Amino acid sequence: MARNTFEAWIPEEYDSAVITRITQTSAVEALASRVPMGSDTRHTPRSAGMGVDVIDKGGTYGEDTNLNDEVVLYAKKFGKVLRVAEEDINDSLANILATKMADWAISYAKVLDNACLAVTAGVGTGVPFVSLYSLLHTTDATLSYTADDNIVTAASGGVTYDDFSNTIGKVEAGDYYDPSTLLAIAHPTFRKALRGIKDTTGEPIFIQGLAGTPDTIFGVQIRWSLGARTSATATSTPTGRPLMAFVSTDMMLLGIRSGPESVFIDGRDGTSALTDESLLKMRARRGWAYGHPAGASILVG
Repeated sequence: MARNTFEAWIPEEYDSAVITRITQTSAVEALASRVPMGSDTRHTPRSAGMGVDVIDKGGTYGEDTNLNDEVVLYAKKFGKVLRVAEEDINDSLANILATKMADWAISYAKVLDNACLAVTAGVGTGVPFVSLYSLLHTTDATLSYTADDNIVTAASGGVTYDDFSNTIGKVEAGDYYDPSTLLAIAHPTFRKALRGIKDTTGEPIFIQGLAGTPDTIFGVQIRWSLGARTSATATSTPTGRPLMAFVSTDMMLLGIRSGPESVFIDGRDGTSALTDESLLKMRARRGWAYGHPAGASILVG
């Protein structure tokens, strides 16, 4: 049943502790192209490219026949409510509300990355978006993409130099390769494997950043994400196989509908006064789509 609600949701300031925690933890929230959404649905054009002909003097220009289309972002809600006893608020030396809001921010960051990158199932209950893994795992004849073409799965013995090289090579060989926007997003479990892998000259392919510089692999920046593990549904605690995804920041489309935002419902007001408990609600509404499957690749660890 539809409800009319009039709670005073308060958006987080850009430099708040909540936003800082989210951008520190979520690769998608920090680095994706942000697409404002004025409604629950946003259609974003997708270019099919444009050809070039060699034309003789006085010759006729050929007309481009590439067909443009679009990707659709659907806003989904991520949220949670915390019930807090009035005694805990009054008696605690720590700011329990600020602490819980920061805790929510970390969980939200991980579940968002998981939903956008690593969920294996199609859209449905607990699956808000077509994840990058699901996109690369599905044939799309209109885009001339065959399922799993851009997915490399490591053998049971562990990831190898060739696994990393072949995975990034699938993006480098495609029409959507742009070194200026290329980024690796990986689960931290890859760090151990990367530290022991060297190229044919004996140089490590993993360069650990120092003094604020980013970690890199094959010269590509790595952003670590705890959400980059496979799972059947979106979760902040995925337990499946770790992923390393090579993506373009331009093709990661994050729809911004609202939030992160919060509302505090005082336990001394209205019917809630019967319990001496207050409610803290946190939410964010986001959409997600990746521009083209040929513009990304995934290594399954």
